[in-house]
Amino acid sequence: MFLMLQGPHGPYFWQLGKMLRAAGATVWRVGFNAGDRAFWFSTKTFLPYTDTPEAWPDTFQSIVADKGVTDIVLYGDPRPVHALAVARAKELGLRIHVFEEGYLRPFWITYERDGANGHSALMGLSVEQMRTALANIDHDNIEAPDHWGDMRQHIFYGALYHWFVMFRNGAFKHFRGHRELPVTYEFMLYFKRLIMMPLHRASRRWRTWRIRRSGHPFHIALLQLEHDASFQVHSHYSTMPEFISDVIDGFAKGAPRHHHLVFKAHPLESDRRNLLAEVKRLAANFGVTGRVHFVRGGKLASLLNYARSAVTVNSTAGQQALARGLPLRTFGTAVFAKPEFVSHQSLDAFFMHPERPDTRAYKDYRQFLLETSQVPGGFYSARGRRQLLRLVVDMMLAQHGPYDALINGNAHPRPSLRPTR
Repeated sequence: MFLMLQGPHGPYFWQLGKMLRAAGATVWRVGFNAGDRAFWFSTKTFLPYTDTPEAWPDTFQSIVADKGVTDIVLYGDPRPVHALAVARAKELGLRIHVFEEGYLRPFWITYERDGANGHSALMGLSVEQMRTALANIDHDNIEAPDHWGDMRQHIFYGALYHWFVMFRNGAFKHFRGHRELPVTYEFMLYFKRLIMMPLHRASRRWRTWRIRRSGHPFHIALLQLEHDASFQVHSHYSTMPEFISDVIDGFAKGAPRHHHLVFKAHPLESDRRNLLAEVKRLAANFGVTGRVHFVRGGKLASLLNYARSAVTVNSTAGQQALARGLPLRTFGTAVFAKPEFVSHQSLDAFFMHPERPDTRAYKDYRQFLLETSQVPGGFYSARGRRQLLRLVVDMMLAQHGPYDALINGNAHPRPSLRPTR
């Protein structure tokens, strides 16, 4: 008996529920707002939660008892409604299925049991344990295709979801979003991002061309969404300018004078804070104006392929740096922050002479992820969802989670890890 909570924007959870029902399971969905309801196309199995947030834990336990729930399914375990449900589910001995964006995105999504990111079972696994688990299986090195992803669909479904919450949310008057901004402002940010994509693309290409054409050695700082749970919950920072300030300070103190620094914004950055202005202000404060640059989202390869090193709080994009053998410094809790391949130098020492990662250790770590929690596909495009559903439902129905299954020799066979093009 599956109880689905909040999922990614769009129809992915509905299609996942259909596939689980086809496998013989019973599936219910709790909706906390009109956006949740809009993408669940069965009123009989939809359970609207219209009470106050404070009443949610007891209501959740009542639903579990009334429906005979054995499994809960959710996207993003730090959301307040999810964190409370997970805590109660663990007390009740329920199986917890957690979805997240891919640790090796944008080619894969993440599926885990009990928690993701800083709550993931990966945090307690060493590279040596992973190597032991991989020793008795055959595997291929898998590279992402040049063009893969669903950014436009992601932004479209985000805008549509917030439209329903803005204009159709009368039945959910107690709803509180897991982000601080009003829903109307969220909608406007998504809408603005959608219509500004061509202009932002042109600006990004121009800035990237200028950085590469200059010939200066440069380091890259991978920015994240300030409101993202991995940034807020799994790091000591509360705002992005705090991180930007630390990075520029370390760069000014340690980097050779002919080196430059590039801040790369998250692809979904919606300008709720003017990061370009913050970068310019802080660069001036630390006396490195002209050596510090800002580039909007988009693909990382055009910059990472030429960078000397990378720094981030805990963005999964850091793994793209590691895959290229670049030195990487992190500042938050991250599943990939293993001592074998992530530096722990001070920032000024890192920018002066960054330690190189153990690329063999990282390749083993990456292969372990590909054999376990990383599932090819995506949440937002029709093609990505089809690819994802081919594998993930069997993983959910298995007795063991993906890590335990491989470690114990019970991993579910994967017919292909390569997405269709």
